[in-house]
Amino acid sequence: MTQLKTIIVDDEPLALGLMKSKLKKFDSINIIAECKNGREAIAAILELEPDLVFLDIDMPKINGFDVIHKTQPELTPMVVFATAYEQYALDAFKVNAVDYILKPLDDELVARAIHRAEQRHQQHDKAQEKSNLISAIEAIRSHREHPKSLTAKDDKKIVVKDGDQITVLKQDDLKWVDAAGDYCCLHANGETHIKRTSLTELLEKLDPNNFKRVHRSTIINLNFISKVKSLPKGEFFVELGGQERVKVSRTYKTAIREFLELNPGKKDLTST
Repeated sequence: MTQLKTIIVDDEPLALGLMKSKLKKFDSINIIAECKNGREAIAAILELEPDLVFLDIDMPKINGFDVIHKTQPELTPMVVFATAYEQYALDAFKVNAVDYILKPLDDELVARAIHRAEQRHQQHDKAQEKSNLISAIEAIRSHREHPKSLTAKDDKKIVVKDGDQITVLKQDDLKWVDAAGDYCCLHANGETHIKRTSLTELLEKLDPNNFKRVHRSTIINLNFISKVKSLPKGEFFVELGGQERVKVSRTYKTAIREFLELNPGKKDLTST
C-alpha cells in the first residue's frame, strides 16, 4: 500500500491532537510533521514536500489561505481544509474540487477525505491543485466583501434580550447551555440568561473547537471541564469549574473520550 506523506496544521493543540489521533487509524497515512501555525506549515511543505496536508483555515497572522498563497505551485500538495465555515465557503470548495472536513471533526468526513486523496494521488497535478485552491479562496473572499450575505461564525459574543434589557455575553464566559422548549438557558459568570433560540441554532454560532453537545439538550464549553467521572453504561459526569456538574449521554460520549485522551489528568481516577 502506498503511504501518503502527510502534514497536519492547526494552531489549537487540542484540535491538532484530535486530528492526529483520527489520521493514525489509517494505514495509508504517514504523518511526517505537525505544525502549530502557518509559518511552520510553509517551511514544512518546502522542506518535506508532502503528498497531503490537512490545513486549518482560521489561524492568526498566517492563516490557511495564506499558506496556499505562499506555497510554490510545483510543491503544492493535495490539501484538505479543516473548516467551520458556512455553506457559501463549502460551495466554493465543491465547485473547485477542493476537499474539506467540517469542524467539529467527524470520522466519516475524515475517512471520505482520505479515500479521495488515495484516489487522486496517482494523477495529482501540483500546479492544477494550486489553481483550484486559489479559485476557491477568491470565491470565498468575494463573498466576504458582501457581509450581508454571510452569517458570521467568528462572532465571539452572544446577545441576550430580556424585555428592555440587553446582555452581551462573551463566548469564553459561557460555561454550559441547556435547552427548554423554544428557549435556551445560558449559564455564564454564575448567572443564567434566557434566550429565545433552538440549541441547534445556538451551536452554529459557537466556536466548534470549544463547545460540544453532550446530551440532546445540553452543550458544554470544554475549557471549563475540571474533572470527568465515568459512570456505568458508558455515561459520564463532567464537573465545570468545580461547581457545576453536567451528565454526558452515551450518544455524545465521543467528545468527552477525545477530551480525556488529550487531558488524562482531568479524569477522576476513583471513578467506576
